[in-house]
Amino acid sequence: MMRQTVLLTLQDIPYFCYPESVGHYTDHEQHSVLREAGVLNNFNIHYVAAGKGYVEADGVVHELRAGQAVLYFPHQRQHYYSSKDEPWDVRWVHFYGERLHDYMLERGLHRNLLWTLRQRASWEEAHLALLDEAEQNRMLRPAQLSTLTYALLAEFVQHAVPLKNTRATSKTESRVLALLPQMQQEACEPFLLQDWADRAGVSTYYFCKIFKNAVEMTPLEFITRSRLQMAKQWLLERPSDNIGQIAEEAGYPNASYFNRQFMAHEGMTPTDYRGLYHH
Repeated sequence: MMRQTVLLTLQDIPYFCYPESVGHYTDHEQHSVLREAGVLNNFNIHYVAAGKGYVEADGVVHELRAGQAVLYFPHQRQHYYSSKDEPWDVRWVHFYGERLHDYMLERGLHRNLLWTLRQRASWEEAHLALLDEAEQNRMLRPAQLSTLTYALLAEFVQHAVPLKNTRATSKTESRVLALLPQMQQEACEPFLLQDWADRAGVSTYYFCKIFKNAVEMTPLEFITRSRLQMAKQWLLERPSDNIGQIAEEAGYPNASYFNRQFMAHEGMTPTDYRGLYHH
C-alpha cells in the first residue's frame, strides 16, 4: 500500500509549521532514498510502525524497528531504506516553518538522529489525521494542515527519546501505560499506590519506576495534575459551590492544602482563578 500527498511549498506562511508532504508505505521492499547534503530544505520524520528498515549515517548502518524513527534537519544527507525480508510499514512527514529551526534546536532535537517513541498510538493517530486531511482537502484548509502538523510534532516532542538510551517497550510497561485513562478518571478517589501496582501486576517500586520512565512524572504527580484539572473545571462550572466542597470532591483533605497545590501549579488561588471568569 502506498499513500502519499505532496503539497506546494508556500513562501511567507503565517503558520508556525506546515507540511510539504505526508505519506505511508507498507509492503514496499524497494523503498530506498538517498539525498545528498544540501538537497532538501525541510525537516522530516520517518517512523516505523512495523517491519524494519535501515538508516545509514557517517558510514554506520542503523536498524529501525517498530516504534522507532529518524528525524532529519534541513540540508542533512539522508539515506534510508526498507528491509527486503521484513518490509517496513513506514509513515513520514516533511515539514517546514520560519521559526521552526530555533524551536527544534531549543528542544535539543538536533543532538540525535534516531529516536524511540515511548507512546506510539498517539503519534500514529496524529499522523493519520494529517494524512487524511491532506488527501481529502489538499490546500483548501491551510490552517487545518498547519494545526495537524503541529499536533504531530508535539506528539513527537513529548514522546520521543534518543534511541541509544532506550529499550523496547515491555509488556509490563504497556500494561502500566494502559492504566493512565483509568487513573485520570479515578484521580479524585483516594490514591492507593499498592492498588494500581496490583492492577499492573508489579511491585509498587517497579510500578513507580516504569511510570516515571514512561510518563516523566511520578504516579502521585500524575494524580495531582488530574485532580487539579478536575477542580479547575468545577470552579467554573459550579460558581455557587464553596472552595472547601470542591477541594473535598477533588480528593483533598482540606481547602488549605488544596489552595497550596492550586497556587503551586496555577500561580493564583482557586478564588482568584474563579474571579477571572465570574464576578
